[in-house]
Amino acid sequence: MKSAFRILGSSLLLLTIFCTGAMAAERLKLSTTTSTENSGLLKAILPAFEKKYDCKVDIIAVGTGKALKIAENGDVDVTLVHARSLEDAFVEAGFGVNRRDVMYNDFIIIGPAKDPAGAKKAKTVSAAMKSIAAAKANFVSRGDESGTHTMEKELWKTAGVSPKGSWYIEAGQGMGEVITMANELQGYALTDRATFIAYQNKVTLPIVFQGDKNMFNPYGVIAVNPKLHPHVKYDLAMAFVTYLTSKEGQKAITDFKVNGQQLFFVYE
Repeated sequence: MKSAFRILGSSLLLLTIFCTGAMAAERLKLSTTTSTENSGLLKAILPAFEKKYDCKVDIIAVGTGKALKIAENGDVDVTLVHARSLEDAFVEAGFGVNRRDVMYNDFIIIGPAKDPAGAKKAKTVSAAMKSIAAAKANFVSRGDESGTHTMEKELWKTAGVSPKGSWYIEAGQGMGEVITMANELQGYALTDRATFIAYQNKVTLPIVFQGDKNMFNPYGVIAVNPKLHPHVKYDLAMAFVTYLTSKEGQKAITDFKVNGQQLFFVYE
């Protein structure tokens, strides 16, 4: 009986030590855009960082606008987003420090295979957007102040179009949901290429326009300013910034593929 109690006591002690160690692992709070999570990128590249720094990354995946707002409030330690104008404003306002370029891909327009708006015939993205508006073909917008929504608004402005009417649907949803909705409605949508590739086997919509230099989609990582929010884990945030931009992190991003296709590209 005493032996049994000793064994039980030892087991409980080991369990306590294990649990305490697990709970003691440092946690890094990251706000990021939905594309980095929906594409599967974070799931692929974070484990190596977590192991290296004995920490756990808690992810909040929302649109870029919301991700930056969360960082502005000091509710995360670091942010990884894709809307350069918003990122620059965030840093200039003193909310973030040490922004670094991480990777890039591009935006594309997807739509019905029959392409009723004739977007495939367009020579520029502005012409493609104009053709969709002129045809009043269903267009599903993120409508959430995300990086994709920010790009979409810039493209409409350049095209000289103020989208409105029953054909223009503001979803207020993430990229994956918008792709699914556009597919159900057999409409058009602007999406980052990475999320589309990740969802390609779930939808029937093809790419109807791509390749315009104005559809470049860069991603940046920014540490939250510790002078403004002293409680943030700045050292760990900077370790994350360093990791993403190191040879190791850049290789992990380059090696990440879905269906044999590379989703994100690093700067040479």
